[in-house]
Amino acid sequence: MRAYYYDNSAADQREAHDSGRPVQVEQLNAIGVHYQRLEGTEEENAAAIDALCKEREYKSRDDITISPTLLPNYEEKIKTFFSEHIHEDEEIRYVLDGAGYFDVRDASDQWVRIFVEKRDLLIVPAGIYHRFTLDTGNYIKAMRLFKEDPKWTPINRPDADSNEYHLAHIKSITPASFC
Repeated sequence: MRAYYYDNSAADQREAHDSGRPVQVEQLNAIGVHYQRLEGTEEENAAAIDALCKEREYKSRDDITISPTLLPNYEEKIKTFFSEHIHEDEEIRYVLDGAGYFDVRDASDQWVRIFVEKRDLLIVPAGIYHRFTLDTGNYIKAMRLFKEDPKWTPINRPDADSNEYHLAHIKSITPASFC
């Protein structure tokens, strides 16, 4: 995992967009984003995922593969994933293969880009503005974890500005927490 401020250039969204301003894991934690790298064997990592599911009360999971050849309606879906949105549930991803970028808004409403690859586990809190895109490899396979039945319901900005989950997230962070 590598995190940094997004450079806001007009280049392809799948490019790195690295501003040269790094962001540390502690700074991600301050805005409710949890990152973990699972370095064990396949069995140890599966046990770690099972323990996380028990701890956070995740009841179901599935795998999603995103690539131009494997995801139906790829162009439409990748645009949807990259539209700024929130969810009313945590978004949990464990990368099984490939790589991509999660962009999250910090306490000052700036984009922070998080590069994730195989063995990275990322938990994006309910209510935080975020988006996702592939890197230039155009491929990721990830496990998605859910508290209930699998669902992915985005609420786009600005509609989400008054959403109770977004407001609760904003209350939980302050601009000073991300200096």
